Amino acid sequence: MSSQRADRGDTYVRAGAIVFAVGAVATLVTFVPLFFHLTPLPTAAYWLSMLMPLGFLLALVGMLSSARSQRRRAAATD
Repeated sequence: MSSQRADRGDTYVRAGAIVFAVGAVATLVTFVPLFFHLTPLPTAAYWLSMLMPLGFLLALVGMLSSARSQRRRAAATD
């Protein structure tokens, strides 16, 4: 089996996973002060939490793009 180069969709999925992980860590960090009744973090920390759904969306777009390219390749070989 030959080695295939990484599609653009695969790159989007990897980047989406990284952005999602950063957003998940930011979400955990922003909720800790709320549970322990500490001083809340600045608004910028809450905006970093929005990276989590952005990463999910990026990975979803990458998966759809990868599926479309695989479908095109399969149709081209038939």
